[in-house]
Amino acid sequence: MLQYGARRLLSAIPVLIGILVVVFFLSRSIPGDPCKAMLGEKASAETCERFAVANGLDKPLPAQFVVFVGKILQGDLGESIRFSRPVVLILAERLPTTIELALAALVIAVVVGIPLGIISALRHNSATDVATMVGANIGVSMPVFWLGLMLAYLFAIVFKDTALALPPSGRITPGLSATPFYEVYGLGVTEGTPWFLILEFFANLYIFNSIITANWEVLLDVSRHMILPAVALATIPLAIIARMTRSSLLDVLGREYVKAARAKGLRERLVVLRHAMRNAFLPIVTIIGLSLGLLLNGAVLTETVFGLAGVGRILFEAITARDFPIIQAFTLVIAINYVLLNLVVDLSYSRLDPRVRLESKD
Repeated sequence: MLQYGARRLLSAIPVLIGILVVVFFLSRSIPGDPCKAMLGEKASAETCERFAVANGLDKPLPAQFVVFVGKILQGDLGESIRFSRPVVLILAERLPTTIELALAALVIAVVVGIPLGIISALRHNSATDVATMVGANIGVSMPVFWLGLMLAYLFAIVFKDTALALPPSGRITPGLSATPFYEVYGLGVTEGTPWFLILEFFANLYIFNSIITANWEVLLDVSRHMILPAVALATIPLAIIARMTRSSLLDVLGREYVKAARAKGLRERLVVLRHAMRNAFLPIVTIIGLSLGLLLNGAVLTETVFGLAGVGRILFEAITARDFPIIQAFTLVIAINYVLLNLVVDLSYSRLDPRVRLESKD
């Protein structure tokens, strides 16, 4: 399995290189002058010339690309033109928000979607099956931005004075402080030290940080802020997972080994969970992996509607402002995320189905 994983990682290198080339040149083909997008339309020619020299935009594109790749190989993602800060610091601040949102949405999608798909398959062509699939189709078709606004209106305004009230925006209530765990435990880490970026990344995972610092007030507050955006973001993957579970399980339930298990007198629950679901789970795992990849891309609309400073929102702002270092770095992170998720999905196949393991050895 380790050899298989190593081969897959090596085969992903040309893909990542291709993505770097495409993103670099496409980002620079965006219409508009980066100087005027950043400094305003009234920026003078002299100001724009100094701006281009300061940010290395005065060199030919091939020379800029060589500099960019050289920095990547040194672990330097560059400095944001807009914020004048290292991109790695911005990643450490923004990526945790998207990770928490994506994982929360995926948990909702899996916990709700798989049982709905199983129930729908076991009650094929019944009223329950029809209602579930109609709901799934609505979930796939419903615009996330509209659902987000409706959820915010319902739980923040209609239910404002009830126990169902939930925050409509933000990640934490102003006034509350999510003190980083490395400060709570006096680890003596400061900006510029080798471990700072890693510790800062985990500290910005507010749920994780509040658990290990036993800050239950912050944990409750952050969790309440995460409910509405996670539900809004989960609707599409939930619907897809439910439909895939239903389709895959219906296919397996008609197989001979399932009929044989029933003929042996096994309880229906054991037949479904032990025999049918294990074989039906391969396509479901694929959908779950792809769904997490899509969610981690940074749900631009969801983060914008609920005021969350995540990857999707800053990537949109960077494209608007022609902030090339952020566009390149964040796209590279997204690409690596897809590669790793696909690898995890492939490796999980070998655990679920021994035949896949044998094929990988061949």
